[in-house]
Amino acid sequence: MQPLILLIEDEDAILTLLRYNLEREGFQVAVARDGEEGLAALAEHRPDLVVIDWMLPYVSGLELCRQIRRRPETHSLPIIMLTARGEEADRVRGLDAGADDYVAKPFSTGEFVARVRAVLRRAHPAFGQETIAFGDIIMDLGSHRVRRAGSSIHLGPTEFRLLRHLMENPGRVFSREQLLDAVWGRDVFVGPRTVDTHIRRLRRALASNGRRDPIRTVRSAGYGLDAEAP
Repeated sequence: MQPLILLIEDEDAILTLLRYNLEREGFQVAVARDGEEGLAALAEHRPDLVVIDWMLPYVSGLELCRQIRRRPETHSLPIIMLTARGEEADRVRGLDAGADDYVAKPFSTGEFVARVRAVLRRAHPAFGQETIAFGDIIMDLGSHRVRRAGSSIHLGPTEFRLLRHLMENPGRVFSREQLLDAVWGRDVFVGPRTVDTHIRRLRRALASNGRRDPIRTVRSAGYGLDAEAP
């Protein structure tokens, strides 16, 4: 499961270039071509990072950045500002508006992808790790193995992706629809109850040998890992 990057850029050539290079590096990519479309895409896609062009139709990139920071659901979303404005004063304005990084045009695509990875690592340390830990649960991303209290836990591919998503966001509760988007993908059409089936399988595997079930069910909201490590 790779991070989802939202590109908000009105120049088709740049949008195509960035999308190609990000997807080649394994990222998922969503796009929007103006500020209003960008705001709608934020709610629809729930990206892990957003790249915003300064000069956008309808809502400027600077104002879009400010709105993202004002909204409770997106205030901590990593933002990279992309612009032809390379003056120090402009960089300061972009950073003061809430951007985490600032890339001036023209730019190297290699440097751009490296900056995306760096910002993601700062915001989501698990993206840059080969292993993820939650209490006594250790997930090795390279070998696709999970251990709990030193014992191997056998998971199917879907349960592995589901556990990874939960471990990368401990304490956060996800609805069935959010888990479907994050784990199965937006182009896979399965019912929300599918999530319940795989949560049951994951719980059964994690709670074997009498261990505590670390997955919390929040009525009418969804599932998440307990904020306190098991």
